[in-house]
Amino acid sequence: MLSPDGGRGFYTLRDVGYQRTDVGSLRMLRKARDRIDRDYQEEIGIAALASGAGYSREHFIRAFAAAYGETPGRYRTRRRVERARELLRSANLTVTEICHLVGFTSVGTFSARFSELTGMSPTRYRAEAAARGGPAPVPGCFVLMWETGLPAPAAPAAPGQDLTSGEARGPAGGVASGA
Repeated sequence: MLSPDGGRGFYTLRDVGYQRTDVGSLRMLRKARDRIDRDYQEEIGIAALASGAGYSREHFIRAFAAAYGETPGRYRTRRRVERARELLRSANLTVTEICHLVGFTSVGTFSARFSELTGMSPTRYRAEAAARGGPAPVPGCFVLMWETGLPAPAAPAAPGQDLTSGEARGPAGGVASGA
């Protein structure tokens, strides 16, 4: 089904039959949009977003489109592609790694959506970004560490067990003995 604007996916309030939206509804829709922005890489169901906003699934999709000009699914896809564009310009990761980092499960779907929104494939986008110049790409290991976080610090050792090699040496510079 094509949207009223000829297929671009944007709706106006008149197109979906809304005349006015109350502030409380807009607040709930904004919270749903903020959750999509925050958790774009996760697969959050539209029904879960709708439930959190106090709407049925279908009514939520119409209200979101009326408020933001695109459906929640298209908005999430656009946010994922925006993040992928940033990573393609700045990180030394493969297209497959970027695909999975931004929340797509299929490289084919990722490439198709990326091409729809940017007009070029992810590989071509990266090549053109490199040709334009800019900062050197960040090593992929740093990007992956940033996305997944640092490991939790180890539990502190028992008293007397947390000696460094310098502290374990005896007064004459040798290793302390138990005798």
